[in-house]
Amino acid sequence: MTVFLCVNCGGSLTPNLTPLPAVPSAPDEEARDKESRRAPAPLPQGHYAIETEPWGAPYVPHPDQEKGGPAQPRGPWRSDEGVAMVSAGPRNNIVIHPEDAPDLRPLPDGEKSGGCCGPSGDRGLNRACPCGARVATLAADCFGPYELHLDAMRAYGYNPS
Repeated sequence: MTVFLCVNCGGSLTPNLTPLPAVPSAPDEEARDKESRRAPAPLPQGHYAIETEPWGAPYVPHPDQEKGGPAQPRGPWRSDEGVAMVSAGPRNNIVIHPEDAPDLRPLPDGEKSGGCCGPSGDRGLNRACPCGARVATLAADCFGPYELHLDAMRAYGYNPS
């Protein structure tokens, strides 16, 4: 079991979570909630996994402009002005179910939380610890995954046992 803490203040960001060996695949598109259009979270509550691939901002041109591909694991394709993009964001983020960090707050004025039906997660850190430190990125829009990424440089794990 692991509790994740804020590097800035040492406060708890999560309850005890159980590790998974990898981030599960994204649920099928048909599993989206019909009303909110939100996908189910790939991680069950009470668990976490480490995202070993780049995830989130910044984005750079995809190396294969002809075939392209998703911008990041479990994410949609991304194009900026007709150029296919891929994440050059951080590796080793801690991915959790968004409801496992209930005290995180959106940034003021919805900063970096743009999206159609919720924050897309593609603009960088958009959630803060109660102390005010930016620590996580919530992806909760209707076209992508529903997951929370704790930044590995801003949060750390602690085994309370």
